[in-house]
Amino acid sequence: MSIVTVQLGQCGNQIGFEVFDALHTDSHCPQGLCSKRENEAYQASCKERFFSEEENGVPVARAVLVDMEPKVTNQTLSKAAQSGRWKYGQHSCFCQKQGSGNNWAYGYSVHGPRHEESIMNLIQKEVEKCDSLSGFFIIMSMAGGTGSGLGAFVTQNLQDQYSNSLKMNQIIWPYGTGEVIVQNYNSILTLSHLYRSSDALLVHENDALHKICAKLMNIKQISFSDINQVLAHQLGSVFQPTYSVEGSCHYRRNPLGIDWQIRPPLPGLPTLGKASLNRGLHFNMSIANLVILRGKDVHSADLGGFKDSALYTSWLEPINAFNAWKTHRAFSKYEKAAALVSNSQFLLKPLDTIVGKAWNMFASKAYIHQYTKFGMEEEDFLDSFTLLEQVVASYCNL
Repeated sequence: MSIVTVQLGQCGNQIGFEVFDALHTDSHCPQGLCSKRENEAYQASCKERFFSEEENGVPVARAVLVDMEPKVTNQTLSKAAQSGRWKYGQHSCFCQKQGSGNNWAYGYSVHGPRHEESIMNLIQKEVEKCDSLSGFFIIMSMAGGTGSGLGAFVTQNLQDQYSNSLKMNQIIWPYGTGEVIVQNYNSILTLSHLYRSSDALLVHENDALHKICAKLMNIKQISFSDINQVLAHQLGSVFQPTYSVEGSCHYRRNPLGIDWQIRPPLPGLPTLGKASLNRGLHFNMSIANLVILRGKDVHSADLGGFKDSALYTSWLEPINAFNAWKTHRAFSKYEKAAALVSNSQFLLKPLDTIVGKAWNMFASKAYIHQYTKFGMEEEDFLDSFTLLEQVVASYCNL
């Protein structure tokens, strides 16, 4: 089962390179505590899932690169080729930007429709290389301008054309201090559109990744490359296969194998634009959790705390809501690695904060003209606010 990765914008292309590099490096690391047979199966699964047939002995990433200017895609293609370990195919699309600035509405309403055919043709060519398509992994910024709007448009097209295949979006939550003045608008528009068209959102916060670099890795001058490498190792440790002692593969159509669904929005929704977190959250109530352990001592790890029924919503038993995968096969250079994928209330407060800030700007009509001049209407903003308020309310009531 293969995954086609779609790298969108500067953010998506730079992270995508680090992800493929981490996956390839890991698959060629020493096998550690697992058997030779398990290691060979591990390498074969990684290759089938993320790389297509080799060209001159070099694996080719199953990926399509899309950006608004050629500089980033050319750098990404060149960096992979220069590594000599793996490469990208020639599936890259440069979408000429014409005086639009960094604008979400331009990406979604103008750029997307204008370049839809060329982008979807590239994706189709990559899909045709797969013996069996598991789904799509879309890497993009949440708060960026044109790229995030285009990413929402492409994801919607993937849902229309490949409705039976999984669509999983990896999005970068912006720094709380702000990167773009309209990042809260961009965020609510991206999230609301992806909520409708994507099967799952994997969210990483820039602030949390920055803290890992500073406090755990003791990096003094933190670059985006440092942050992207941390992110890539987290994603790699989740997406690589896990094998039981008997060698059975824990890969499914859903690469993470957990329940992403949430109950329909509950009645009694909060008034639009008002904060909806009326009670303090003492811990993150979960819909589902997946723990992945790799390397030494995985079978002696105590995971009993994750089975506590108090962690989960009342309409799911822990036996159905919690899953653990363990393998002696270490990830990359790490003796031990643990990853938690959680569908929980973790992002409830950040989401409520972004919705609140965007609503305050919208109420004063700030920067709305930057979106309406490219065909958006104020009703589109109101639809996004309503949907995300419903999401906040639903997670509050877990």
